[in-house]
Amino acid sequence: MSRPLFREDSYLRQATGQVIGHTEEGGLILDRSLFYPTGGGQPGDSGQVEWSGGRIAIATAVKGEKDAIILVPDGPQPLPSVGTEVTQTIDWDRRYRHMRVHTGLHLLSVVIPLPVTGGQIGENKGRLDFNMPQPPEDVDALQAAMNALIARDLPVTDSWITDAELAANPGLVKTMSVAPPTGQGRVRLVRIGSGDGQIDLQPCGGTHVARTGEIGQITLGKIENKGKQNRRVNMILSD
Repeated sequence: MSRPLFREDSYLRQATGQVIGHTEEGGLILDRSLFYPTGGGQPGDSGQVEWSGGRIAIATAVKGEKDAIILVPDGPQPLPSVGTEVTQTIDWDRRYRHMRVHTGLHLLSVVIPLPVTGGQIGENKGRLDFNMPQPPEDVDALQAAMNALIARDLPVTDSWITDAELAANPGLVKTMSVAPPTGQGRVRLVRIGSGDGQIDLQPCGGTHVARTGEIGQITLGKIENKGKQNRRVNMILSD
């Protein structure tokens, strides 16, 4: 099991760790991972791992068995042995852009309150697919509504509920294509706003900014037709 440091503090850029295993494919497993593993439409983090006498570049991270997080080097190379203490550093600029885009997509699901059928997060843009028979009539109005929510600089926080509590509140789940991870006994919820000012609450395991103002101005791209009932909405960061 790899302790997910990114979930405890998504702004942590560097941390130590101990090697607890290797994979047959040349991956590295640490007892605590700063690297977010690919999942939920969000790419795995990249960066580097250093130890006394060595350094490897990490291309991405993926999920392994039994809650292990596997760091994938950018090519075949010698790995630090099991038990070695290492320092892990993520590509912060890339991670932070993922955080901004991911949080922005949560806001997109607020201004378009329809079931989500898919999504993808990139460094400069992201997209959500909606169960939407007809395209929206006024994209400019949706864009203005999103930028207004961003400008409110709302807090983004998380909390946990049990699997049973989630099962009793199925309306919390917005995604039709990806079910929130259950079976661990609890599920993480991400909240935007607080108290009477709360605008969104949904299960999510990704990384997010602390306040919506960090997203910056966004632009909505063209609405793509992806099937009889499916529309893809693209969101682009301003910088």
